[in-house]
Amino acid sequence: MAGISIWQLVIILVIIVLLFGTKKLKNIGGDLGSAVKGFKKAVSEEDAAKEESKEAEKLEQAKTQTKDTETTKEKDQA
Repeated sequence: MAGISIWQLVIILVIIVLLFGTKKLKNIGGDLGSAVKGFKKAVSEEDAAKEESKEAEKLEQAKTQTKDTETTKEKDQA
């Protein structure tokens, strides 16, 4: 058998609880959860910033095209 059985995991868990205590494990779990939450928030903010910059580029391109079209029409009328 090349894996860890459920009983081995239970024994490891009991040893960890005895070493650290439930209060400390609860704090560690809370800290880990906060870290993951912060990481997800940072990633989503980065994605939102990228989307905003892409939208700004599209808007700038649209303005440039509109100006080019207006300039061409003015030259044609003159």
